Amino acid sequence: MGRRSILLMAALFIAALGTAMIVMYVQGIDARATEGQELVEVLTVTDTIDAGESVKDAQSAGKFETAEVVRDDMVDGALTSTNSITNDVALGAIYPGEQIISKKFGAAGSEAALNIPDDKLAISVDLTDPARVAGFVIPGSEVAIFASGDPEAIKADGSTQKLSTYTRLLVSKVQVIGVGTTTITSKTTKTKDGQTTEEIPRTILTLAVDQEQAEKLIFADRNGDLAFALLSEKSKVKDGPGVVVRDIMPEVFAGIGQ
Repeated sequence: MGRRSILLMAALFIAALGTAMIVMYVQGIDARATEGQELVEVLTVTDTIDAGESVKDAQSAGKFETAEVVRDDMVDGALTSTNSITNDVALGAIYPGEQIISKKFGAAGSEAALNIPDDKLAISVDLTDPARVAGFVIPGSEVAIFASGDPEAIKADGSTQKLSTYTRLLVSKVQVIGVGTTTITSKTTKTKDGQTTEEIPRTILTLAVDQEQAEKLIFADRNGDLAFALLSEKSKVKDGPGVVVRDIMPEVFAGIGQ
């Protein structure tokens, strides 16, 4: 075999090897890009299931359906059928769109108890609709909690000094374990023409927290206002100094040395 033939065969072999490596690399990219994006079937709720409602009654009322979700959006422990909970009742209200997990169901008579994690305790706060993300916060949701206040410092002589109004992150991540019924309260605000009264819906939400978080929440709730921010698996939250009046209206403080 001539030298030119050998070189040609070697060139063809190298070209084929390079092509194979490129194909394998592209396939690897495709695999990584689609990892966790394949569709899987889960059991979801189509209509609110009330606390104490049996699985059999909910099923008869057509409150369950099978839906396809991206694997990354599949809740841990999500069920594909009611076979394992067929004799149970809902331990709390379950809302449309929620994926069915077994820990939200139990024996009849136990539905009044909150599902509190072993290392946590439960506290409740009363929030308006905007402060609870317009009703999108439901049992099982994870939220970040922000506090706003208009504090005063008490001096040694008993007088008070106004401090800067602030808003800042209070708790970076807690789980909502209960949502109460919504009630309507009246809020009266003074205006230059007199006063106005508006009807404001408020809802009690129950959280699973540790002691330090409970202390912060109770104090902030009694001395200011709380607002929830609904978290997703990809949400990023970090602690910081928060925001004060100077950050919102810097022009007010320009040149006054404060």
